[in-house]
Amino acid sequence: MNRIQKFFTKIKGLLVHRFFQVLLFLILGLFAYGLMFSNVKPEKVQVELFKPAEQTIRSTKTVEDTYKTEQEKEEISKQVADVYTLKKEYAKNKVDLISSIFDSAIEVNKETDPERDKKEEGKEDKKEPLKTDAQKVSILKEKLTDEVNRNIEDSVFLALVQADEDELEIAKDSTITAVNNVMSSRIAASDVENAKKKVVEELGYMSINSDMKKASNSLARTAIIQNVFFDKDKTEEQRRKAVESVEPIRILQGQIIVEENQLVDRDVYRQLELAGFLSTESTIYPYIGLLLFILLTFGAFYYFFSFSISKRDNKYNQLLIFSLVFILSMATMKTVSVLADLKNSNLEYIFPGAMAAMLIKILLNDKLAVAMIILLGSYGTIIFNGDTPGNLDFSMGLYIIFGGLAAIIILSRPNFKSKVLIAGLLMSLINMAFVFSLIFIMDGHYTKMEYLYYAAAAIGSGVGSAVLTMGLLPFFEAGFGILSSMKLIELSNPNHPLLRKILIEAPGTYHHSVMVANLAESACEAIGSNGLLARVGSYYHDIGKTKRPHFFIENQMNEENPHDRLQPETSRDIIIAHAVDGGEMLRSHKFPKEIVDIAEQHHGTTLLKFFYHKAKKQDDTTVEACYRYPGPRAKMKEVAVIGIADSVEAAVRSMQHPTPEKIEELVSFIIQDRIQDGQFDECDITMRELSIVKHSLCESLNGIFHSRIEYPEPDKLGQKVKE
Repeated sequence: MNRIQKFFTKIKGLLVHRFFQVLLFLILGLFAYGLMFSNVKPEKVQVELFKPAEQTIRSTKTVEDTYKTEQEKEEISKQVADVYTLKKEYAKNKVDLISSIFDSAIEVNKETDPERDKKEEGKEDKKEPLKTDAQKVSILKEKLTDEVNRNIEDSVFLALVQADEDELEIAKDSTITAVNNVMSSRIAASDVENAKKKVVEELGYMSINSDMKKASNSLARTAIIQNVFFDKDKTEEQRRKAVESVEPIRILQGQIIVEENQLVDRDVYRQLELAGFLSTESTIYPYIGLLLFILLTFGAFYYFFSFSISKRDNKYNQLLIFSLVFILSMATMKTVSVLADLKNSNLEYIFPGAMAAMLIKILLNDKLAVAMIILLGSYGTIIFNGDTPGNLDFSMGLYIIFGGLAAIIILSRPNFKSKVLIAGLLMSLINMAFVFSLIFIMDGHYTKMEYLYYAAAAIGSGVGSAVLTMGLLPFFEAGFGILSSMKLIELSNPNHPLLRKILIEAPGTYHHSVMVANLAESACEAIGSNGLLARVGSYYHDIGKTKRPHFFIENQMNEENPHDRLQPETSRDIIIAHAVDGGEMLRSHKFPKEIVDIAEQHHGTTLLKFFYHKAKKQDDTTVEACYRYPGPRAKMKEVAVIGIADSVEAAVRSMQHPTPEKIEELVSFIIQDRIQDGQFDECDITMRELSIVKHSLCESLNGIFHSRIEYPEPDKLGQKVKE
C-alpha cells in the first residue's frame, strides 16, 4: 500500500467516530463560506455628487423608485382628457317647449275667432267685437311662463297670433324637426353660436311668410343651448384608473446605476441612495444568509451520508472522495470567476463543471454525481455573480447543472466510461447548444466574434472536463484503491502480460476463463451486479493454474493425466494451490483487491469430491475438511456468480450430448449443492437472485451448446456431390 493509500486509510479510521464526520462537514462548510464570502460582502462605493464615478455600480437588490413613479403618475394624469357628458334630455325639453308655444298660439287663435265657433255650432249669435292683436298677444303670454315670455321677443308673439292655423302647423313641424336635429348632436359652450346658425339654415327652406319664418327662426335660436357639460366625477375616475395602471418604476437587481467615469448627477445620486450604496450603516444579513444556505446544503448531505449508506467502509470512502472532488471543483470555480472578473469577460463559461459529475459517476454512483452537480450549480450562482452582492447568476447555475447532468447521462451508456474524451466532445456540443439557447432567450445582440468566443468557451468546458477527469482518475484510484470501470477495461486488454501468460502457458484455461467470463457477466447484469467486474475477474480467476498448467484437465491435450500416478493428497495440494497461487500472483502484480478476492474466493470452501472419494477408498479415516479449499467463502455477489459459472462451464463441457433439460438439471444441482454446503452464507445474494442467475446461465449455455445439423460422413458427402 502506497503512502497516499495509508494517509487516506488513517483518515477513514478517524471518520468512524461521529465527531470527525461532523468536523469534516464543518471544514467543507467553512471552505465554501470562505470562497463565497467576497461574493456576498456588501460593496462600499465612493461617489460624490457631480463627479465621475470611479467604477461601474450595479444594484444589489430590486427597489422601487418612488420619485420617478410619482412623476410618471402625474404625467399620465395630465394626459387624461376632461370628460364631458351629453344631456340628451335637453333636446326633448326644448322640443316640448317649442311645441307648447305653437300649440298655445293655435289655441289663442281659436279662442279669439268667433266666426269659426258659429260655423262649428251651425247657428248665428250676436256679433262679438273682434280681439285686437295686442289683446291676442296678451292672452298668449298668459298661457306661457314668465321665463319664456322674457326670452321671446314680442314680435315673435305678434307673428304667431297673426298667422293662421295652417301656417302655425307648418312652422311648428319644421321648427321642432330642426331643433331636434341640432340638439341631438354634442353642443359645447363654444359651439352654441354655430349650432344656432345651423338651425336657422335648416329652417331656411320653409314655404311660409317672412314674418312667420322670422318668428320660427327666433324660437329655434332660443331653443338651442349647450347640452355637453364637464363631468367632474367621471374625469376623476378616469384619472384614477390611469394612475392605477402605472407600473411602479423599479431599480432592478443587477441593473447598472452608473457606469465607470459617468457623471453622478442628482438623479443617479438619488438612485444610489435608494439602492443603499450611500448608507453608512453596516449589515450582517448577507453573511447570515450565506451561512444558512451552507448549513442547509451540508446538513442534507450529512444526513444522507449518515443514514442512507449502510456499508461502513464504502460510506467513508464515498465521503472522502466526495469531499475531495467538491474542494477541487470549488477551487477551480473560484479561480475561473476571479479571472473572468479581472478580464471583464464571460470567461466563466469555460468552467469544467462536468468534471465533478464525471469523477463521481465513475468512482462512486449516479445519485452522488447528481447531488454533486446540483450543489455546484447552486454555489455557482453565487460565485459567478460578478462580485456584486445580492446578485445570483442563475443562468450560470443552470449551465453547470445542465452540463453535469448531460455528462452523467452520456456516461450511463454502455462502454462510454472507457471513452471519456468522446463523452467530453459530446458535452461540448451540448454546452454550446445550451449557451446559445440562453443567449437567444435573453435576446442579446452580439457580434460574430462574441458568438465564436461563447462557442470556444463551451467547447473548452466539455473537453476540459474530460481531460481533467482522465488525468485525475488514476490519482483517486491509487489513493483509495478504487477499481473503476476504466481500470477494469484496461485489465481486460488481451495484451495484458498476465492474460498473455495464460494464453501461452495454459490455453485450455484461457478458453475456459473466457467462457466463464461470458456466463458470469450476463448473470451479474441480470441481477444488477457489476458485469464488467465479473468478466475481468473471470479472466484472471484461474491465473494460479499457470504454475502447473498440465495438472489441470483443460490443458491436457491428448496427454496422460498426471493425477493418475499421484496420491490423492498430492493431487489435492496441487489443485487447491491454484487459488492461493493465483491470489499471490495478482497481489504481486498490484492488482485491485476485488480481482484478488475473486481468484481466492471463487471456490470458497468447496470439497474436492473426486480426490476425497479416492482417498476415502484408500483410507476410511480420511477427514473431509482436509479436502476442502481453504476459502474464504464468497463475500461479493460477483464472486458467488463466478464460482457457479466456473463449475457449470466445466461440468457442461464434460457432457456428451448436452440438451436444454440436462443443462437446466445440472445448473440447478450445482446451485443447490452450494447452497446446502453454505458457500453463500457470507454473501448477500438472495434466493431470487440465484433463480435469475440460474435462468441466465441456462440461456447462455443453450446458446453455446445448441444442437447442430448432423452432417454426413466425408465418403457419403463426396458421393452425394458426384450425384
